[in-house]
Amino acid sequence: MPEPRDCFVDLRGLRFHYRDWGGEGRPLVLLHGLASTAHIWDLVAPALVPAYRVVALDQRGHGESAKPETGYDFATIGDDLAAFLAALALARPVLVGHSWGGHVALSFAARWAQAPEHPAAPAGLVLVDGGFMDLQARFTWEQAERELAPPDLSGYTPAALVARLQRGDLGRCWSPAVERIVLANFTLAPDGTIRPRLSRANHLQILRALWELRPQALYPAVRCPVLLAPAVRDDDPRGPAFTTARRDAVAAAAAALPAAEIVWFTDTIHDIPLQRPHELASAIARFAAGLPA
Repeated sequence: MPEPRDCFVDLRGLRFHYRDWGGEGRPLVLLHGLASTAHIWDLVAPALVPAYRVVALDQRGHGESAKPETGYDFATIGDDLAAFLAALALARPVLVGHSWGGHVALSFAARWAQAPEHPAAPAGLVLVDGGFMDLQARFTWEQAERELAPPDLSGYTPAALVARLQRGDLGRCWSPAVERIVLANFTLAPDGTIRPRLSRANHLQILRALWELRPQALYPAVRCPVLLAPAVRDDDPRGPAFTTARRDAVAAAAAALPAAEIVWFTDTIHDIPLQRPHELASAIARFAAGLPA
């Protein structure tokens, strides 16, 4: 299994961390979700090289990248991504975004659709359980702020966090590798307790931008092919109405995007890169192989 290099690059006056698996061919740029890190792709990326050039970015505020107090709107996040692509000379990439990262990829593709020959314009998008849910259709901002805010983990040790997560959805796929990936979202304080790498204030800024984004308004602007890779569960604790709304949102996205296909990940939690890494890598590789050169 290829081992990644942990690298840093200065972009627009800020220092960003990324993981680089190397490889040849078309670049695949992997974008994590909210309150995650580039490590979410650790089980997926090795299966994509050497056929593709594979990198995963710690986005602003996350992981080992810079954590300014501002700049968490989609336009600024997109500027970071454009600078990253230019710095690494990654032309016409496939953007693979998980959760919020899917919305980042969608917004970026819509922005560059008017300049399809520009090196930053993506050749394709893979939206991994993200990029299609409209939070305003479900929540007022006050509800979203209350229900989707980060959990209070004050006083948690790594062992306590692991025990909590093993009782939840991640218990379905827990392993030493998954544990390492999850713990990469935190730093260890001198007293032995954990601290999220993404601050609560920055988390809420991203959440507000996510709530304000209307994905359906972006679909007509996207010109590149799109693979939708949503997760669905018959036992989803949010109930059958949520599952129906999710299926409807995916169907609407597929109908509105110019060249879209859907690969459903059934009986799968939101963190597809952790529960179904090999199947996800296969879907990404197949999709990328079918794109025009």
